[in-house]
Amino acid sequence: MNKLIILGLAFMISYLSFTEESMHQAHEGHIHGALVDGSNLDVDPERYKEFMKGLENCQIAVVSVIGMVCDFCAQGIEKTFEKDETVKKIDVDLNKGKVLIAYSKNKKIEYKEIEQKILSNGQNATGLKVININ
Repeated sequence: MNKLIILGLAFMISYLSFTEESMHQAHEGHIHGALVDGSNLDVDPERYKEFMKGLENCQIAVVSVIGMVCDFCAQGIEKTFEKDETVKKIDVDLNKGKVLIAYSKNKKIEYKEIEQKILSNGQNATGLKVININ
C-alpha cells in the first residue's frame, strides 16, 4: 500500500514538474511554434498580392490576431469563416498574425462579429482594417 502511495506521489510530482510552456506546446498532439503578436496591421505584400488574385467587387477585412501558433489554429479559423456565406476567400498568415477575409460588397463588416469568431477558436482579435476593392 505504501509503495502504491509513493508511486502515485512520484507520478504527481513528475506531472507537475512540466513547465507551462511545454504543456502549452503539447496541445492536442501538435506542436505550437512561437507566439506572434499580430497587433500591427501590416500584411506580407507578396501574400496579399496572391490573396487578391481573382477578387473583385468585394471588401477585405485585415484582422490582427494574437494567439495563432500552429496550423491547427489556422485551420480552425479558416473553417469558422468558411461557414459564412458572405466570405469569398480567407487566408491565415501565422508568421504575421494576420487573417485576410474577402467578403461580398453587401456584407456589413462588424469587428465584434469577427472578434467572436476568432475568440471561439481560442485566439484574440486585436485590430481590423477594411479595404474596399472595385
